[in-house]
Amino acid sequence: MTVIEFNEKVVPLNRQLYRYAFRYLGNQEDSKDAVQDVFVKLWNMRFELVTINSIEAFSIRVMRNYCLDKIKMNKTVSLDVQEYFSNRPGIEPTPDRHLEIKNSVEIVRNAITEMQEPQRSVIRMRDLEGYTNEEIAEALGIADGTVRVILSRGRFKIRQILAKMYGYENERSKNVISEIL
Repeated sequence: MTVIEFNEKVVPLNRQLYRYAFRYLGNQEDSKDAVQDVFVKLWNMRFELVTINSIEAFSIRVMRNYCLDKIKMNKTVSLDVQEYFSNRPGIEPTPDRHLEIKNSVEIVRNAITEMQEPQRSVIRMRDLEGYTNEEIAEALGIADGTVRVILSRGRFKIRQILAKMYGYENERSKNVISEIL
């Protein structure tokens, strides 16, 4: 595909891709960035676009996958306290709250470090790095169902450790545990 063909077939999809991205991301700046990144991706595969029947449908699929990846990365857990509060604008970082989260993060970090393999790798890859279960299964050479079981058991261990620390009877403790995990 030449530059002229790209400008005629792909660039006019700008507004449509932006609206699509905005529905997923809900943010103007992120949506504009998404459109630019998708255009770069489409440009890099311009020679393959010639074989595609509907460039519009393909572009939307690429945008959808981009947005889902972006959302997935935003859902990963941060073990950095400052990043934790910056990703949660509704949570006020009072000194007590900051210390509570900092202690909880340290406990979670230690719990993950003390886990046996492959549980440690599965928890890190899924909850900290944002990989899908399928990607983890492929990387570790285990079944997808096994990844789910290992992940569930690992999260359960972490919840137990945090519950012991905060005690089950305290409603605020349950909220802290659910925020972290």
